[in-house]
Amino acid sequence: MHRRIKLARKLWEQIQLAKSQVEGTNFTMTRFRSVTDPDGGRRSVEVPRRVRAWWWTTDTNKLALNIRYGARKLEISKGKSAVEIATAADLVPTLELIKQAVEAGELDVQIEAAALKLREGFVK
Repeated sequence: MHRRIKLARKLWEQIQLAKSQVEGTNFTMTRFRSVTDPDGGRRSVEVPRRVRAWWWTTDTNKLALNIRYGARKLEISKGKSAVEIATAADLVPTLELIKQAVEAGELDVQIEAAALKLREGFVK
């Protein structure tokens, strides 16, 4: 359940990023960072965080979309990790459809596989 929520949150960020690109605005997420003042005290400061798009334009002027869990691409079907989208207008509905599938548990097997690969990278 935790992994579903994590991926759904990242998909929400991608949906907001896609909506902002359609509207022509900038989308920035913020996070809190602890900094040291000149007098030695520590305080939290809100700083912008960059959100990278999971989609790109292909050679045929269509959009391709990868779903990522951490740094790993989810393999949606055997040997395929990207979804091809015809136009930029279809990007937001496609992301929302994928988010619904994640919340319903339809991609649990793929999320588990990506989590195991991600975890293997931390083993010494």
